[in-house]
Amino acid sequence: MNIAELLEQIAEKGWCVWDNFLTPEAVQQLSACFDGKTQQARIGRHENRLEETTIRSDKIRWLEPEMGMPVQHYLMQMASIQSAVNREFFLGLFEYEAHFACYEKGAFYKKHLDAFKENVTRRLTTVLYLNEDWKEEDGGELVIYDLENNQLATVEPKGGRLVVFLSEQFPHEVLPTNKERVSIAGWFRVNGVRDNFLDIAS
Repeated sequence: MNIAELLEQIAEKGWCVWDNFLTPEAVQQLSACFDGKTQQARIGRHENRLEETTIRSDKIRWLEPEMGMPVQHYLMQMASIQSAVNREFFLGLFEYEAHFACYEKGAFYKKHLDAFKENVTRRLTTVLYLNEDWKEEDGGELVIYDLENNQLATVEPKGGRLVVFLSEQFPHEVLPTNKERVSIAGWFRVNGVRDNFLDIAS
């Protein structure tokens, strides 16, 4: 797959799974930038954030360029996607934020949308998996739904796999994992609250 094919799938259905986005070597290098220092993930944004472990039990560490060259390279790859999406769909994406997400054994994230009701600025979600030798019995799948609650896909968190979807159109959940599961969750954002939403997917 390449960026052109990613754009085609986003235009056609609003989401895409890109296998082997990173090589195994690149996955290892990026994983090495994660030192395991995390904080409990919360729900919401800014002063409205709440720690609600009955909804999500993962732990996070925000990505920063200072973490090393593999992180910088990954952020450059995301910048290339941002530029291509803006050029193709005129979404006005101006910022990318991302964090390492660590799901310890038994951790989960119940069904949710990535766009906050109070401040709808997230337009496009990305999830990159950093798990080597992931097996079906390890659990931790990402389940993607449409807004009518129809299940669209169940995605195993295999290393190097990138998932991209429109943040406001696809509720999703992370099923309980049977061993530690690490990913990078990220969001392309626009500046400020919008009155209208451009429906890309057919």
